This record gives sequence, structure tokens and C-alpha cells, in this order.
Amino acid sequence: MAASHSDALVVFGVTGDLAHKMIFPALYALAKRGDLKVPVIGVASPMWSLAQLHKRVKDSIKRSGRIDNQRALQHLLSLLSYVSGDYNDRDTFTKIKESLGGARRPAHYLAIPPSLFATVIEGLGAADVAEHARVIVEKPFGRDLASARELNRVASLVFPEDSIFRIDHFLGKEAIMNLLYFRFANAFLEPIWNRNYVASVQITLSEDFGVENRGAFYESAGCLRDVVQNHLFQVVALLAMEPPAHRGFGAVHNEKAKVFQAIRPLKPDDLVRGQYAGYRTEPNVAKNSDVETFCALRLFIDSWRWEGVPWYLRSGKCLAETAHEVLVKLKPPPQELFADSSPMTGRANYLRFRLSPSSAVALAARVKRAGKEFIGDQRELYLVEEQPGEESPYERLLGDAMAGDGALFTREDAVEAAWAMVEPVLKTHHRTRLYTRGSWGPKEADALIAADGCWNNPKPKDASR
Repeated sequence: MAASHSDALVVFGVTGDLAHKMIFPALYALAKRGDLKVPVIGVASPMWSLAQLHKRVKDSIKRSGRIDNQRALQHLLSLLSYVSGDYNDRDTFTKIKESLGGARRPAHYLAIPPSLFATVIEGLGAADVAEHARVIVEKPFGRDLASARELNRVASLVFPEDSIFRIDHFLGKEAIMNLLYFRFANAFLEPIWNRNYVASVQITLSEDFGVENRGAFYESAGCLRDVVQNHLFQVVALLAMEPPAHRGFGAVHNEKAKVFQAIRPLKPDDLVRGQYAGYRTEPNVAKNSDVETFCALRLFIDSWRWEGVPWYLRSGKCLAETAHEVLVKLKPPPQELFADSSPMTGRANYLRFRLSPSSAVALAARVKRAGKEFIGDQRELYLVEEQPGEESPYERLLGDAMAGDGALFTREDAVEAAWAMVEPVLKTHHRTRLYTRGSWGPKEADALIAADGCWNNPKPKDASR
């Protein structure tokens, strides 16, 4: 049975940075498509007038691109209202209830610091505006296993699990969704997608910039919590999961959760932590900080399909490029019929997914050179996946949450299983290693992968290699 569409959207933290950068442009895009037809109630502590909120919305849309549809903009502004108040004050939630009017199925979006999640969820329950409602929670979902369990406990006291939408905006990216589609829409992959043919898998998410005035946040999080435990683990799940029983999002969630539950808990020697030179001089960063701005790790999935196959994950700031790639390295042919079937240098065949900044899929295969000798070169069969008119991640996720479609969101058991896997190294780990800005991280990360070759360093302008 199709879920009922939310009949109002309440945005907590509407005056904040996330709303300005992501949520307002997404709402404007929904309005342009004719998919935004419900009241939007902004909630925050500043004593703003509605005119101030309208100005903020217009500035947001201009900065994200341009205002190219006045009718859609006016429609969005006409749907807005504003409630000012303290999240610890019951009167704030009473005012929200009054603003909702006849709406009975609101979606409450918590674009606020994680420390306030429980306070707002409990306030919604006490004000009787949670029944038949949905809650959309921004990451991070806790900072360790205990806090994730506590947040899930608080949320489940007020909302049923199928009404809790945990946003990881990476899952709304077209290229990430293509991983799931590519795997299960193409029959040629299944026979080789296992330990018999896959030598290793590596995932790189690199950024060429630093913490950019977010030092205080990064001091409380670090790369492992900020990127690896959620974004990169979600990519691992999509690549490693078993075929779901059907296309329903519940079946997909079941298989993703099984992957996390099968991943061997990390040990300190499985993890290399790095810190770029100059991080400690960033605003709001401790002078003796040991917080990692780079993280490389090796993990194993103890399942029938992936037993013994190493997975290498790497992410960091101030690296050589801003890019996101997956490289699935295949084993060489079992018999060296040709002298170069298993190249002495470089990789054997592989499948490469370019996820950002451009989107592409590439398959590397050996091709014979012209002449009598049976020698060849490796060439990529390269498919560019860029498509015009793609929805932005927040546009897609906001629309899906209000429609009750949980396919691109994360579930309680998967969140807790992911935290359980990294729990052993959150506090017990080796010290960070210094690395130069513009490099690919500390040399110790190269040693981590040395037994299986070297890291795939994404190129700035991707093309067939």
C-alpha cells in the first residue's frame, strides 16, 4: 500500500547554514517541478520576521545558481511561515502545533546540531504533533555505538521506525544509486562478483581543501566519524550486498544490514590516521590535536561471497584532488597462456566507478597489439554517465521523505552495526601521521595496501585510461 504524503514540512534550524546551502535550493527545485504543495514552517531561535526569512531564501537560491522561475519562487515564499523559539521551551512546540493548523501528517526536518535531536523529538511527542508524522534526521546518527543506540531509543519512543528518515545525502547522488542498479541490472557481473574473481576493492573519497572554518566540528568528529563510518560504508554495502528478494526498500535495507553485521571489527593495525600540515593552526583547533583529517583502513567481510577479499577505504582533506572513485580489482587469468596476461607492472583487469566530480563506469580489458606477437595493452571501455537535469541529492531525499519512500535512507540496525564495527578503534588507535598538503596522505597508508598493490589515485580530468 502506498504511503500517505506528508501534508506539511517543518524545518528546524531554518536560519542555519544547512538550510541556506541545501534545503532552500531543494525546495525551490521541488516548486519548479510542481512537487511542493504543502505548507513549510521554519523554526529557529532568532526573532526573525517573515520578510527576513524570505530574504534569506532568495539569497540562498541566488547563491546556489540563479532565480530562473519567478512563479515557482513566489509559490515557495507563499508556503512559508516562521516560528521563533527555544527548543527547550514547550511553548515553542505549542506554536508549531498552531502553525500546522489542519495538517495531520507533517514531516519534521531536524537541520540542527545533533546535541538537540533528542530534545526536539521529545518536544514533538509531548506537543502531540508526532502521531502520523515523520521525522527527518541529519547525520551524524550518534558519535559511537552507545550514543547511536540512545538516539534510536529516544526516536523510537515517539516515532515508529518506518517514520524515521536518517539522511545521508550521499545516498541521494545519482552515481551512488547507479551502483545498486549496475550490480543487479546486468547479469554478466554476478558470476565474477565474488572471492573467486575479485582480488580487492578500494574506495577513495578525496578533497583538495581543508576544514574551512569548521575546526570546532572536526575536533569533535574527525574523518573516521565524519566520512568513513557513514558515506564510505554505505558504498561498501551497495557493492557487497546479496541480491535483495524484491525491489522494495525493506529488502534492500535487510541486505545492507547483513553486510555491516558481517564486517570484521577493526583493529588499530587496520587503520592509518593522518593529519595535514597546518591543521593545528586552523581556527578552533587544539594546538596539540590528534584528530585525523585523513583515514585509510583495511576491512574484511566474513561472508561466503567475500571471505578473504580485502577492502581498502581512504578519505581525507587537503589531498591532491577532489574526487570519489571505486576500483574493483580482478584476479589475473588462472593460466598464463600469454606472457603478459598477468602484467608485471600495473593492474590486471578491473572495474572502475567514477562517482564524482564526473560520473562514469569503466572496464579495463587487455587488447592485442597489431602484429605476429601475442602481446597487448590494457585499455578501458569507458562509459560516461553524466545526464542533464539530474535531481540534487537533497531535492530527491526531501521529496522521498515526504512521500514516505525510505529506499535512500538508513535503518536503525544498519546504523548500529556500522558503529559496532568501528567501535574498537574510536579510542584505541595509533597516533596521527603528518602529511603534506596536496599529497595523497601519509606514506603509512601505502604500506597498508602494499600486499595488494597500490592505491588508485583519481585523475583531475577523468577519461579512459
